[in-house]
Amino acid sequence: MRWFVPGRLEVLGKHTDYAGGRSLLAAVDRGISVTLDDADRGLTATTTAIPGELALTAGAPTGLPAGHWGGYVQTVIDRLTLNFGELRPARIEIDSDLPLASGMSSSSALVVGTALALIDHNGLRERPEWAAEIDSDIDLAGYLATIENGLSFGTLTGHRGVGTFGGSEDHTAMLCCRPDRLTEFTFCPIVERGSVPLGPEWTFVVAVSGVLAEKTGAALASYNRASALARDLVATWNSATGSDHAVLADAIASDEDAVEGLRAVSAHDPALSSRLTAFLTESEVVIPRAVAALTAGDMGAFGRAVDLSHRNAADVLGNQVPATDRLQALARELGAVASTGFGAGFGGSVWALVPTADAEAFAADWLGRYLAEFPANAAGATTVLTRPGGPARAL
Repeated sequence: MRWFVPGRLEVLGKHTDYAGGRSLLAAVDRGISVTLDDADRGLTATTTAIPGELALTAGAPTGLPAGHWGGYVQTVIDRLTLNFGELRPARIEIDSDLPLASGMSSSSALVVGTALALIDHNGLRERPEWAAEIDSDIDLAGYLATIENGLSFGTLTGHRGVGTFGGSEDHTAMLCCRPDRLTEFTFCPIVERGSVPLGPEWTFVVAVSGVLAEKTGAALASYNRASALARDLVATWNSATGSDHAVLADAIASDEDAVEGLRAVSAHDPALSSRLTAFLTESEVVIPRAVAALTAGDMGAFGRAVDLSHRNAADVLGNQVPATDRLQALARELGAVASTGFGAGFGGSVWALVPTADAEAFAADWLGRYLAEFPANAAGATTVLTRPGGPARAL
């Protein structure tokens, strides 16, 4: 059997999903393919990118370095075994045309693709444990996100995850977005709020900065700090009010004066105060403005909303680096109707929305001007042209 899982384009929604906020998402038209064959014994995995085969055993340490692709496959095996019992022998082969560590979520696509292949190979959709918790693609996206972040999903007990305290944005886009549309979701729980068409006259050009956005080392600590600050805000609010809210969006929605209350209880801590402002700006201001602009066909207003998102990320959330900041500015200087960094940040990529007829020339000019200023990043920098594609599917 063979599965294709697309990468994810986070149009808007920087660090909002795990706090229950809004995201505007698309699946892209490239991704990861996972091919699974029967085997006589054990579970093995290979990738077309690197020679060699990994033998993986549920619960056994791999000895692999942090961030190694095999660690993601092992995490899936461990969690499915914990929740559903011993898995059938199989050989897994992984192929990808997604740029690695670029913000297009190649790691989550690997988790989703491996899980989907093993789920079907083992008939897990027919199990009573599955039926009790998973009834839709949205439920499945939520479950696959917990494989990655280590949380439990209802009665399906959590495991260690991959070390990131993230949400379910990536998995939701990969399973639930549709061709030629941008879809708005809120999270915790996942709810589809609506979608807007993106006509064939528009193309996303993604510039990979060459600054790796790997969720390991310092980048992992920075990513998890943004998540931890959102949790700390909720804990501070709950302590001050006697509430028991799970995520920041719940606290905000609990009372018409909750925003002012949250500002008051976080005023003593600049980091908490900034985290609140970053979330409110992205989830409650930028995304509603952007969706309204796209619905009205007002690309100028859309561009201004996206500019606000990028400045909020750079100046308040603090997840942009000089390379991504300059890429965004260059894109606007070159005539893109909108542009912003996206994904976890701390490196990675920037998207620009441009007329399809101009996309290839824009991409070449954008990359050339960027590398003239950042020649040290040439080895990893590239551009990708993409449009909203379909969700994960069996091939």
